[in-house]
Amino acid sequence: MRFGWITKGFKALGHDAGIFESDNATVTLGVGKNMVNAIRYWLIASQVIESVGQPLVMTPLGKLIFNAKDGHDPFLEDDATIWLLHWLIASNPKEATTFFWFFNRFHKPEFTQVELIDALRDFVRENTSAKTSDNTLKSDITLLLRMYQSTIDFKSIPIEEGLDSPLSLLGLINNLESSKYHESKLENRWNLPVAPFSYAVLEVFQSTQLSSLPVEHLMISDGICAAPGTVFRLNEEGLIAKMEEMISWLPGYFELRESAGIHQLYKLKDITPLEVLDKYYRDYQNSRLELTA
Repeated sequence: MRFGWITKGFKALGHDAGIFESDNATVTLGVGKNMVNAIRYWLIASQVIESVGQPLVMTPLGKLIFNAKDGHDPFLEDDATIWLLHWLIASNPKEATTFFWFFNRFHKPEFTQVELIDALRDFVRENTSAKTSDNTLKSDITLLLRMYQSTIDFKSIPIEEGLDSPLSLLGLINNLESSKYHESKLENRWNLPVAPFSYAVLEVFQSTQLSSLPVEHLMISDGICAAPGTVFRLNEEGLIAKMEEMISWLPGYFELRESAGIHQLYKLKDITPLEVLDKYYRDYQNSRLELTA
């Protein structure tokens, strides 16, 4: 998923609902046929468009952020939007299975590409009846690493193939220098904005339909639902700090309590994930206006 693909594809869909089935797609988007299919895929995987029959339609989330006329971040300029796209992809087992598996089911902090392929093969064997070739697994793992690691050596990678994904800015997967090993460690993640974290927490509340959640449920995925802790690669200190920031930012909506040594997060009032995003972008835009005034 390269810079510009999400915004370019979303804008094109706004002008022509059938753009991705059109013979003019390559001309309109200015890319080759394979890239047209890739842009379509990432728009669906990141949940900003969806396939409800034909043609494809924009989701309310997609419109809120990327709509050309009144979207809050139509040019993908806010880091919070990139963090949100990461959550939307890594919490989507149907459309982005390998990404969901890695960020929710794979927990080794250091690993080689071969170890990833072997672990993914075991996961596929245990959880699906479909036959998947080793070439497909290798391709998926290569894609995962390319999406999240910054390009370093342009001598070995053609420039047109070395354009980084916006997700590479997040620092969630790194290549260990002079080593075949990669790392994806749990950290405090002070650079994670409160809005995408809050959105993720509210999605977990929605999926469970509970009014309180053990902090452990938000820290570690049960393998079925994504967990903010594992997806954002937060350690326990970082998760607690981010929840406290969320509680301060959304006063009256959440409360963190401890009972019998177990931390629980309570949702006190209803608020939707989209309402949280709308609040963040409006607050952010107002603060920018105040700075320029």
